[in-house]
Amino acid sequence: MRDIKRIQDARRGLYSGVISDTLDALGHPNQALPPNIRPLDRGMVMCGYARTGQYIGLAEYDPREDPYELEIALVDDLDAGDIAVLGCFQLPQVVPWGELLTTAGMTRGAVGCLTDGLARDSRQICKLGFPVFSAGLAPLDTRGRGKMISMDRVVTIAGVKVRPGDLIFGDCDGVLILPADIATDVLADALKKVRKENAFREELKQGAKLKDVYAKHGIL
Repeated sequence: MRDIKRIQDARRGLYSGVISDTLDALGHPNQALPPNIRPLDRGMVMCGYARTGQYIGLAEYDPREDPYELEIALVDDLDAGDIAVLGCFQLPQVVPWGELLTTAGMTRGAVGCLTDGLARDSRQICKLGFPVFSAGLAPLDTRGRGKMISMDRVVTIAGVKVRPGDLIFGDCDGVLILPADIATDVLADALKKVRKENAFREELKQGAKLKDVYAKHGIL
């Protein structure tokens, strides 16, 4: 069951480092995307549920086909708290996300887009305040270069598997994939760790030595 308040609290109170530490502690050390997946706006924090689409590259445009059919279907079906997660095999010519899809997704309550393809219309998207994480930017249209071939199936984003319903968290330091079956525990444990870190920080500000505070709290 979706918990919109939980993801709102996570967006306000958590950051990628503490979530990564929590995933490590729970035995899931390989959930971070590589550093080439970057936010359009470093100030944006993204947290929500994966709705997945898989793209392939095309060598040419077939005028008999509608290259936008499935991506339109996915965007029109986005719901509150959803993140469009678009697997593109890191192809340099596939640009699956732009300002018009952002506008349509925001209207339906979507809270971000994650892709290992490229994005465009970055100035307009940043003005809208919509989190987008991608492998780069290009001005290209997908027509004749790529198309979505499936939706709501497992995709791989820069080497990490994402399943529909997995929780996605991203900020300026990176993106993490939280498997749906442990996402609630990860967020709860991460919030506890943040509280401990806050106490740790205050003791450091009061002049305590790092080794003493570490020995007391056991976190770093």
